[in-house]
Amino acid sequence: MSPLTETVLFVFGLVALGYLAGLTGYLKAQSAEGVAEFAVGVAMPLLLFETMVKSDFHGSAPWVLWGTYFSAVALTWIAGHLVTTRLFGRDSRTGIVGGVSAAYSNVVLLGVPFILGVYGKQGFEVLSLLVSVHLPIMMMASIVLFELFGDGKATGLHPLRVLRRFLHKLLINPLIIGIVAGLAWRLTGVPLPGLVSRLAEALGGTAAPVALFAMGLGLNRFGITGHIGPAGALSMLKLFVMPAITLLLVWLAGLPPLTAQVAVLVAALPSGINSYLIAVQFETGQGLASNQMTLATACAVVTTSFWLAVTAMMFG
Repeated sequence: MSPLTETVLFVFGLVALGYLAGLTGYLKAQSAEGVAEFAVGVAMPLLLFETMVKSDFHGSAPWVLWGTYFSAVALTWIAGHLVTTRLFGRDSRTGIVGGVSAAYSNVVLLGVPFILGVYGKQGFEVLSLLVSVHLPIMMMASIVLFELFGDGKATGLHPLRVLRRFLHKLLINPLIIGIVAGLAWRLTGVPLPGLVSRLAEALGGTAAPVALFAMGLGLNRFGITGHIGPAGALSMLKLFVMPAITLLLVWLAGLPPLTAQVAVLVAALPSGINSYLIAVQFETGQGLASNQMTLATACAVVTTSFWLAVTAMMFG
């Protein structure tokens, strides 16, 4: 078994273990929320904090990376919206949910452990550049769309209300707090005290396995109960079209090999819980978002292996 294959199976094996723990009743359904809260609220922020303080981001070309990745996001979002509304005849609000589901990668719960496992610390440094802007950009886009279509019709944009909601969500997000705190400490030039470093390493080191297990445990809440046609089409966009667009753009932009590989692999990740939460906010498309997330996650064990092979062949 090749190291890459073993890593893919390890990552999705932890997701499967979490799913089985919930399915068999070994762990209660309520456990999923607590485990996920620890992963996202404690372990991940500390991992990001330590990365921001200690990492060397030289040569990662963040502006080009951000431009290529989010261009792929925008194109896939539009495609998901059109597939949902034109091909499957859903309304515009459900179309927004379809667009989000097709373009919103599971960057944290699945992306962090996956990139760490495949590319190590250097790959995670590149991923951190995406994480630092991914949440704010996707959050702002979602809030703007909710502001425009939240009651089922276009009502006009209220900039101050949008800004207030955005800042509120941003400032209470533990991942953003971890990133900002790490950058602030980095600017001081003061090395981390030994005890703080040990605490961050100890708790941050649990982030990857705990996040994967929590994700699997949480999937028991959703399952696949319908919407197979649109969920399958959106999953195809997420797992094949978005990484293909990203691959083309990073190749045209001439990004460094590791940066290009991380960008494509992040684009190839299945949708995460945020697409479902946005559907809940809209009060429409919840079934579609949850079905698509579950289906895409199940298929990703195969599709991510495919994109790993493609990027390895193209970028070495």
